[in-house]
Amino acid sequence: MLKIGEFSKLSRISIRMLRHYDEIGLLVPDNTDFFTSYRYYSESQLPVAGRITALKDMGFSLAVISEIMKTYDDSEALVRFLEIKQAEEIYQVKEAKHRLQLLETAIRRLREDGVDMNYNVTLKELPERYVASVRKIIPSYNQEGTLWGILMQETAALNLQNGDPCYTLAIFHDGEHKESDVDVEVQKSVKGNYKNTENVVFKTVAPILIASATYKGSYEKINEVNEAVANWVRDNGYEFNGLSFCIYHVSPHETQNSDELVTEVCYPVKKK
Repeated sequence: MLKIGEFSKLSRISIRMLRHYDEIGLLVPDNTDFFTSYRYYSESQLPVAGRITALKDMGFSLAVISEIMKTYDDSEALVRFLEIKQAEEIYQVKEAKHRLQLLETAIRRLREDGVDMNYNVTLKELPERYVASVRKIIPSYNQEGTLWGILMQETAALNLQNGDPCYTLAIFHDGEHKESDVDVEVQKSVKGNYKNTENVVFKTVAPILIASATYKGSYEKINEVNEAVANWVRDNGYEFNGLSFCIYHVSPHETQNSDELVTEVCYPVKKK
């Protein structure tokens, strides 16, 4: 029999951890003295300690190791545990590489341009939404308010329930900047089901991956934000995959002070 100190040296597991393993039932001493509470281990427990250490080095939690040890002699069960952990680690490596790329491009942009990161670009998925939509050709972009007026007027009697979350956004269907006669669609996320009106169409919009930047202030900053998003897309190995749109988190409907507006500029993207 081996005292806990001796077993600690041979197994290369600290006495503190051996006591913890005993407490959680992962590696229980072969014998514990009733009067002194001294723990004694057998030499045959050294391979078990080695298995625990090996699994811990692979990144398994002690709770999962406890489950694995119950079926450790079942090679098929062990392979399943290892394959699941392998898939998790591959995903973590992929995520880490993505974060490193984001850091690298941000550092490079700061060094090249010598400016602060005024607009932080993020990659995310906009979930599936049920929306009330109005799409028309309008004289210019600053006439977008007329579309919102139509939407509000024609749905006033429907008692629309706001979606959760409630996105209000405008999609620019031309795919390019135009001086006049612009094709714009406005959407509002809603809950429930409603019949179309003369100009309002209710529809389900599929989820979409977007690169976006949110900023506070007037719409005159849109060009700067567009540039920030475009640079991010270029630098991080993505490409544009659809029409740009703006989500209005604080719109002129909520405030007349342009400095209080909060807008998210969004571009659908996909990995190259």
